[in-house]
Amino acid sequence: MAEDIKLMKGNEAIAHAAIRYGVDGYFGYPITPQSEILETLMAEMPWDTTGMVVLQAESEVAAINMVYGGAGTGKKVMTSSSSPGISLKQEGISYIAGAELPCLIVNVMRGGPGLGTIQPSQADYFQTVKGGGHGDYRLITLAPSSVQEMADFVGLGFDLAFKYSNPAIILADGIIGQMMEKVVLPPFHQRRTEEEIMAQCPWAAQGKTAGRKPNVITSLELDPATMEENNLRFQAKYRKIEENEVRYEEFQCEDAEYLLIAFGSSARICQKVVENARAEGIKLGLLRPITLWPFPTKVIARYADKVKGMLSVELNAGQMVEDVRLAVNGKIKVEHFGRLGGIVFTPDEVLNALKELIIR
Repeated sequence: MAEDIKLMKGNEAIAHAAIRYGVDGYFGYPITPQSEILETLMAEMPWDTTGMVVLQAESEVAAINMVYGGAGTGKKVMTSSSSPGISLKQEGISYIAGAELPCLIVNVMRGGPGLGTIQPSQADYFQTVKGGGHGDYRLITLAPSSVQEMADFVGLGFDLAFKYSNPAIILADGIIGQMMEKVVLPPFHQRRTEEEIMAQCPWAAQGKTAGRKPNVITSLELDPATMEENNLRFQAKYRKIEENEVRYEEFQCEDAEYLLIAFGSSARICQKVVENARAEGIKLGLLRPITLWPFPTKVIARYADKVKGMLSVELNAGQMVEDVRLAVNGKIKVEHFGRLGGIVFTPDEVLNALKELIIR
């Protein structure tokens, strides 16, 4: 069958992929720079073709609680927002994680803090990778660097969410959400039947079913000993995810003497930095974390024995750099370079920072 190639924005690719992957429901609220996700879904009217529910909630808080309800029935449900909106969803995300339910969240980051700017940023790394809401929980975090990955990670995100009964999040930035590229859209998947949902999700709350006691979905546990058992089970699951689901990409790292660490749109810029550096005789490589959690800690640690220094390149004041420094454990010099306020750095700025901070 011929590939279905389209030219579209990253946000639009998310919406089309959601329809084609057989998502049951989307609940969201408009906010720049991710509003095209909801707008595209409304324009496509998938309720007439696949039966997918698309609803603009009255607020971000309402949207995440609709996701909580839908996830509790075993449905493939998702939401999307941008930085301040994700902040409003944090309580609901923690509830979903505590109830061990699968769902997909999309955050197309903008600058902050507060209302900040509608320009791109990567300053939600702490909020997402470190948990964000209350309690000891983790989000499976995928960081796309292309429109193609925006589409691909919808399917991957749901696969991982259902595999581990845990929320997954696509952590994109405003550049990836708004830029246009060619994308190969996935084939249409049939939405699961109620029988298939019950077979895949025996824990799901489906109301009173003949011959079966109704399931109760909750994150509440009043007995401390039982709550500790629950948390220990969560931590064991997180360790399993860390062992099995780390994803990353290497670019000209084989003979590298210095290494850039970058994700999302920053990694795209850093590929040009590597090319420019090598033209000057500097053996530079790029390691791109695809999963920000689980983070490629062991991979970065191995490079600490091979390279002279690392530069963490981010559109923020220095967040991922903390995890890079933990990974190398003081063996080599690790510095950070970033721009704030929605300003996007150039390859020359990054290369100059590498020379000033690492190569001296």
